[in-house]
Amino acid sequence: MDELRRFRLALIAWAAGGEGAGAAAVVARELADGGVRTIVLVEGSSDQVALEALATRYGRDLGAEGVAVVPLGGATSIGRFLDVCGPAGLGLPLAGLCDIGEERHFRHHLERVGLGSGLTHASLETYGFHVCVADLEDELIRAVGAEGVQQVIEAQGELRPFNTFQSQPAQRERPVEHQLRRFMGTRSGRKALYAQALVAHLHLERVPRPLERLLTHV
Repeated sequence: MDELRRFRLALIAWAAGGEGAGAAAVVARELADGGVRTIVLVEGSSDQVALEALATRYGRDLGAEGVAVVPLGGATSIGRFLDVCGPAGLGLPLAGLCDIGEERHFRHHLERVGLGSGLTHASLETYGFHVCVADLEDELIRAVGAEGVQQVIEAQGELRPFNTFQSQPAQRERPVEHQLRRFMGTRSGRKALYAQALVAHLHLERVPRPLERLLTHV
């Protein structure tokens, strides 16, 4: 297991609390001192996959740069992670990515731990935190285009399941962009699968603004 992955797992265990939190904190601190430069807090594994894949397309290796992309397992966990990563914890530079519906959680807890005050949607970016509208899948679908996304689905061998999904009564009258977004959330692991596949298909001049700005920041 590489050290960055060990750091990520230790940080997650530390933030979770419980019996093993103390030991996890020791490991996280030791590994952080060994070369972690920045921590990027994202809502889930699909966000992590997308950022790392996009960095690779830019010719960057985030791990080699000491940038640890850490999935929170849900936006409401941001407070616990800021407690262990922020000024009272590791004290490392932070950045992050969230959906617009979860922006309030990020703003509240960033202010609570002393990282900014009176934060607005715009001022979040000055602290390295960026917001997807409405979420990562929506950003990537708009950037690639509905036709391009369906090409990616076909390349993954899932065009027939998607067409079946489209024919469901609840989906028939919805715009194709909505159908695509909902389809990606219908099976465990599908969001991460398409995060990587869509980033690979994406024209670099059409990179969604939150992803481009976040990678520029770190």
